[in-house]
Amino acid sequence: MSDTTNGTHGSRTAIRTCPLCEATCGLQLTLRGRTVTEVRGDPDDVFSRGYICPKGAAFGELEADPDRVRTPLIKRNGSHVPATWQEAFEEIGRRLPPILEAHGRDSVGVYLGNPNVHNLAGTIYGRVLVTALGSRNLFTASTVDQMPRQVAGGLMFGTGLSIPIPDIDRTDHLLILGANPFASNGSLLTAPDIPGRLRAIRRRGGRIVVVDPRRTRTAKESDEHLFIVPGTDALFLFSIVHTLFDEGLVSPGRLLGFTNGIEQVRASAAAFPPERTAQATGIDAATTRRVARELAAAERAAVYARIGTCTQEFGTLASWLVDVVNVLTGNLDRPGGALFTKPAAGSPTTSGIPGRGKGLSIGRRHSRVRGLPEVMGELPVVCLAEEIETPGEGQIRALITVAGNPVLSTPDSGRTDAALGSLDFMVSVDIYLNETTRHADVILPGQSALTRGHYDLAFYVLACRNIANYSPPVQPLGADEVPEHEVLLRLAAIAAGQPADIDIDPLDEMVAREALRRGVTNPQSPAHEADPEEIWEAVAHRRGPERVLDILLRTGPYSLTLEELERNPHGVDLGPLEPRLPEVLKTPSGRIELMPEPIERDIPRLLSALDRRRDGELVLIGRRHVRSNNSWMHNVGSLNRGSNRCTLLVHPEDATRLGLVDGGAALVGSEAGRIEATVEVCDELMPGVVSLPHGWGHAGTPGRVQSARPGVNSNVLARTDLIDPLSGNAVLNGIPVTVAPVMAPV
Repeated sequence: MSDTTNGTHGSRTAIRTCPLCEATCGLQLTLRGRTVTEVRGDPDDVFSRGYICPKGAAFGELEADPDRVRTPLIKRNGSHVPATWQEAFEEIGRRLPPILEAHGRDSVGVYLGNPNVHNLAGTIYGRVLVTALGSRNLFTASTVDQMPRQVAGGLMFGTGLSIPIPDIDRTDHLLILGANPFASNGSLLTAPDIPGRLRAIRRRGGRIVVVDPRRTRTAKESDEHLFIVPGTDALFLFSIVHTLFDEGLVSPGRLLGFTNGIEQVRASAAAFPPERTAQATGIDAATTRRVARELAAAERAAVYARIGTCTQEFGTLASWLVDVVNVLTGNLDRPGGALFTKPAAGSPTTSGIPGRGKGLSIGRRHSRVRGLPEVMGELPVVCLAEEIETPGEGQIRALITVAGNPVLSTPDSGRTDAALGSLDFMVSVDIYLNETTRHADVILPGQSALTRGHYDLAFYVLACRNIANYSPPVQPLGADEVPEHEVLLRLAAIAAGQPADIDIDPLDEMVAREALRRGVTNPQSPAHEADPEEIWEAVAHRRGPERVLDILLRTGPYSLTLEELERNPHGVDLGPLEPRLPEVLKTPSGRIELMPEPIERDIPRLLSALDRRRDGELVLIGRRHVRSNNSWMHNVGSLNRGSNRCTLLVHPEDATRLGLVDGGAALVGSEAGRIEATVEVCDELMPGVVSLPHGWGHAGTPGRVQSARPGVNSNVLARTDLIDPLSGNAVLNGIPVTVAPVMAPV
């Protein structure tokens, strides 16, 4: 069991995985009644070994936050008032179906926020809601985050989750671009105690090189930091590829036997010699060539890039080139390089015929107003406001948000805010009354993390080691609490035309039986062609996400069961990542497509960037902090102590030139909007670059901590017309801005 009782002090200890970021660290919770009194790292966790970050340490404080929404709220006369669950669902049942009947399925949009992938119920049942609604207007946080990485991986290897993971525990040489894992705890790289893992590379004689417009904490702890002009990572990486070919350093090894497009890459790379890209990137040719040689010479090397390379105008090209370099140096799919995981609950890379699939399709349909292509079933979130504002068939008239705050996290925030205010009806599932949910007519509270089971379906697909760890609920549901899977199922039922008070157990069984059907018909599953009724008999006593998880584990590549994980509360270590090519490929050719056609068509756009001249123009980048988690942990007191973190970082040269002073106010403007921010003069940034953190700008919400320190919203400055065209991802880094001092009144 994961709980132990201390009779002397009237407290008990519970073990669970932290659900607050991608690191999946083990927590040791001390509880008195329903209150978390202490949080420590679990020293016996098979993955994190006792590591904990400030967010994890604040887990209990987040759970106890008095400003959290604990009961359903219905908007009456412009104000949110408490309601029963029955009243809330009756309100939804009364108002949502007439909109669908009168205006069609596309008249209701859905926005799914980042916390859904940290939530077992959200991961499984969010899809059920989207399917039941049948609207093409699906938006998620992916297109302000990692979509370029998924598109690149899908085009090259076959699925949106075909993402090679740097084997940081065994590599000798790690090149990091646009990532700050000391602050993010790892992103698209699940690796608890990533600071310790990175330091271990250097202790064993390895080398870390960081390429970033800012000298981040990660850069400070590396062997070498290279400043780069924001938005030019693809140019730098293409010059590395050029050097590998030019100097005879290409050595794909066994990958050559199942890789298409090497010669096409060679031909395209000819246009990007380091001598030609140096002025654009700010990295001189000799340095670029040296970096390429060092990668090629290392026995085991990997290139890792993250949000700084995704949220830019060439995000997909930069993400593609990361894997191109790993292939050309022979570091893809080998220990110490970048490998594919084999998660216990399965993934697209452990299903279907080994080594063959449909591949990734882009643009099967397009947005109504601007004609932007969908990717993996969703539209770019930059389209959300215009799809609400623009009259006509398919106009979004109602919106369902689940654990998301697009008013703070998506471009042109003022426009998004106004658009949400014009909706006929809006429903939000969330733990906070925030800048987005304040527009909702009905708010349904999210479930406490203490009362739900936890398993990281998404992040074990991205882990640096194959791990399985399940955390059972720490305490029973509260009197007014409804399991989140039931909330999502009931919303799905209403969207499908069922009454609000329908019995959802048959719907839940239907979801589980579909997961079972897929599992036993999967040729790669050890349970392939097993008797589904035998498996059903073993899992039928469970309900909700636990039943589905048990099925996924039983039909997954290791034939685990949820009961086994329950007996091992500190997790089950399934071993290091191992080579999986070519069987992991899901491309129609069954080969790595090193030069996918959509990528090749986009390269001329990158070539045109070589001729740009900045002429003293400032550009804006974001930044992360280990005490922040996008927009939703700024109301936790212990995470918001100390100096103001929401400042405009400015290089001393730029500050002098513009008349800015440390601690003074500056007016920052772009074509999208203007904000006023506090200046912090520092030499962490390269000249010509300014930085604001993401997720701030809290206004008009009851959160007491964040209201006292609201910060400013950098997405007011982001434009909805600036996107990476292949993925639809918003451009949040490299935004041209003007900065001027705010003069004190005389």
